[in-house]
Amino acid sequence: MGNKNFKEGFLWGGATAATQYEGAYNQGGRGLATNDFLTGGTKNSPRKVSVILKDGTKTFLDREAAVPEGAVGYIAEETYYPSHKATDFYDHYKGDIALFAEMGFKCFRMSISWPRVFPKGGIDGEVPNKEGLEFYERVFNECKKYNIEPLVTLFHFENPAYLADNYDGWYSRETIDFYLRYCKEVFTRYKNLVKYWIPINEINVLRGYTRLGCRDTGAQARYQALHHLFVANALAIKLGHEINPENKIGAMLALSGIYPKDCDPKNIMGAVEYRRRALFFSDVMMRGYYPSYTRSMFEDLGVTISKQPGDDDIIRKYVSDFLAFSYYRTTVYHTGVVQETDTGGQLGDANPFLEKTPWGWPIDPTGLRYVLNELHERYQRPLFIVENGMGMDDVIEEDGSINDDYRIQYLEDHIKEMKKAVVTDGVDLLGYTTWGCIDLVSSGTGEMKKRYGFIYVDMDDEGNGTLRRIKKKSFEWYKKVTQSNGENL
Repeated sequence: MGNKNFKEGFLWGGATAATQYEGAYNQGGRGLATNDFLTGGTKNSPRKVSVILKDGTKTFLDREAAVPEGAVGYIAEETYYPSHKATDFYDHYKGDIALFAEMGFKCFRMSISWPRVFPKGGIDGEVPNKEGLEFYERVFNECKKYNIEPLVTLFHFENPAYLADNYDGWYSRETIDFYLRYCKEVFTRYKNLVKYWIPINEINVLRGYTRLGCRDTGAQARYQALHHLFVANALAIKLGHEINPENKIGAMLALSGIYPKDCDPKNIMGAVEYRRRALFFSDVMMRGYYPSYTRSMFEDLGVTISKQPGDDDIIRKYVSDFLAFSYYRTTVYHTGVVQETDTGGQLGDANPFLEKTPWGWPIDPTGLRYVLNELHERYQRPLFIVENGMGMDDVIEEDGSINDDYRIQYLEDHIKEMKKAVVTDGVDLLGYTTWGCIDLVSSGTGEMKKRYGFIYVDMDDEGNGTLRRIKKKSFEWYKKVTQSNGENL
C-alpha cells in the first residue's frame, strides 16, 4: 500500500466520562444521577447502591441486584460517593484542556451529564437547565480555542435519577421521548461546536438500576429496555442529521476480543455464539435490523421483545455513521466457562499466553489488530477506538516524577498493532482516544488508585487530596506520538 502511516487528520486524543471525571454533582442546577448513589469499592470489594425501601428502611444493595418496587436512591450520610467530586473537571476544565492541547490532542472524548441539562431527564414541561448548558458551551469553546475536536457521548452510564425512580428508566417507553428532548436541546445548542457524537456508551454492557435505570435485572426487562435504546439511538441519529447534516453519529460498544480455547469444534462454534452476544448490538445499530440468530438467542434467554409498529423501520432507516469501541483485553471461550459481559468487554477464561495487569486484565496488543479486522470485515464502515489503556497504581517518586514506563510500553505495543491494521490490513480508522487520559475514578471498582492517565490527579480512594495535576512520564511520550501522527513511538 502507498500509505505507510495514519491518514492526515487522524484524531489522536483521550477519553473521559462525566460520572467519573466531572464532579460538582450538586452544583450549577444539576439533578441527581443513578451513579450518585453508587459507593466506592475495590477489586475485591464490589461497589454498592444506597436506596430507601418503600417502608422507609435505608440499605445498601449489590450493584447488580434488583431494586424493589417503591425503593428510591438516596445519599447516605458519612458515605463516600466517587461521582460527587470525581476529579473535578467542572472547576478544572480550562487547565485540563490546556494540558490536552499541550499533548497535541486532536480530539477529546467526553460525556455530557444528562441531569445537568435536564435535572429530571426532560419530562413533559421541564425547562432545560441554563447553567448546565452554559457550562458545556464554555467547555466546547475552550476545545475550539486549541483546535481540539470534541467527541461527545450523550448517555454514558448516567441516568437521571428521577426517571429511574419514577419511570423505571429505559424499561419505560416514555424515556425515549425524554431522551430525544435532551438530544434535540444539545444538538441544537452546540450545532457549530460539536460534529462527532455517540448517543449511547457501551450499550452491550448496560443493565440494572445504575446503568439502565431499571429495577428488574432479569433478561426480559434488560433486553426490552435495550430495544427502547435501539429506537432512541436511531431517532437521535435522525434528529442529529436533520439539525446538522455535517454531524457524524456513531454506535459505541465494549468489544474486547474472544478466542476459542482450542480447535475443538464445540469451542470454535461456542466462541462464535458467545461473541454474538456483543456483536448483536452493533449488528442492529450498523446494519439496521435484528439478525436472524437473535431468534434462537432470545429463546435461550427466555426473552420476547415487545415492539411498536414502525420500530423496525426506524432502526432500519437510521443506522450509525461509524462504530466506536473500547478495547482493553481478550479472553478465551471454552464450554463450561462463560461469564457475562462487563465494562471491559466479554469475559471468559484466562489465556495462558498473556500477562495480566494487577487488576487481572490480560494484555493483548495483537488482539486489537484482530478485533479491528473483525469489525472492518463485518461492517465495512469507519471505526473509532475510543477507549484503550491500562489501569495501574502509579507512584510519585521523591523528586516528584511519575515514571509510568509500563503505560508507555502498553500503549506503544497497542498503537503498533493498530498501525498494522490501518496500513497493512486497510482498516478505515477515524481516530484513537486513550481511556482516562487524566486520572479519574474507576467505573468498575470506584477506586482512584486504578489510574489510566498521562496526568496524575492528587486524590486518594476516599476523595482526599489537593486535586493538583502532575504530568507523568507518559505525557511527553504521547505528545511525541500525536505530533508525529504515530510515527514517533
